Amino acid sequence: MTSHDTTAPPETDTAPATTGFADLGLSDAVLKAVRDVGYESPSAIQAATIPPLLAGRDVVGLAQTGTGKTAAFALPILSRLEVSQKKPQALVLSPTRELALQVCEAFEQYASHLKGVHVLPVYGGQAYGVQLSALRRGVHIVVGTPGRIMDHLAKGTLDLSELKYLVLDEADEMLKMGFAEDVETILADTPDDKQVALFSATMPAQIRRISKKYLKDAEEVTVENKTTTSANTTQRYLMVSYPQKVDALTRILEVENFEGMIVFVRTKNETETLAEKLRARGYSAAAISGDVAQAQ
Repeated sequence: MTSHDTTAPPETDTAPATTGFADLGLSDAVLKAVRDVGYESPSAIQAATIPPLLAGRDVVGLAQTGTGKTAAFALPILSRLEVSQKKPQALVLSPTRELALQVCEAFEQYASHLKGVHVLPVYGGQAYGVQLSALRRGVHIVVGTPGRIMDHLAKGTLDLSELKYLVLDEADEMLKMGFAEDVETILADTPDDKQVALFSATMPAQIRRISKKYLKDAEEVTVENKTTTSANTTQRYLMVSYPQKVDALTRILEVENFEGMIVFVRTKNETETLAEKLRARGYSAAAISGDVAQAQ
């Protein structure tokens, strides 16, 4: 599952203390929601991108996941939204349905003091009926995967004629997953006067080309990734074959001094199996898992 940044960003990535959310030009209703969430000061990407987005500029934001970029585009979009208009005003393209759902949740959280704002996730795997009925009722913001957005455009069930804002979230991931052609088709088929924001962890040549072709006089913001390993953490790794893993782990337990240890494995079954093997070797071990079916 794709991790996403709907929580307050780490202190290491905050803008100078002199900059607060109230200084960025956001609407009062959005500022109130930001306070409710508990954000105290904007992250570097938020402080750098929110003012140009509010001013109507196209933006290219280079930042890793976890730097607070969802709020960087969601807050200015919500601040400028016309609630009376029922056709979609904002479209956010995400590489996966998990990320699309997380971005939707973030929008709903930030719109908590805006009455009547409707956000719709659109992704493959969900029945068309749910999406079609919501689109007929009217939505302000659509967050979706490129493939399903393309399906709706082909069927004529998604009207983007009045679109004002288009966001490419995790653009490099979308390209890696083979969505480049869909993304370009969507960019070309939406109104020319829309505002575009492109967020990506890296800037490969293909994204640079898309940026130059479809974004106008874009403000480019780069936030260096400051998330480094704690000075108190030592990292080591051993390359062992699967049958040797338990023996290798046991050897580490024998030679290291520790009060407690967390061992991560891939599946629920493996938590039970490994805990049982460790108990057989004299260690006190318990298995913990989410107990959630793989499909969920």
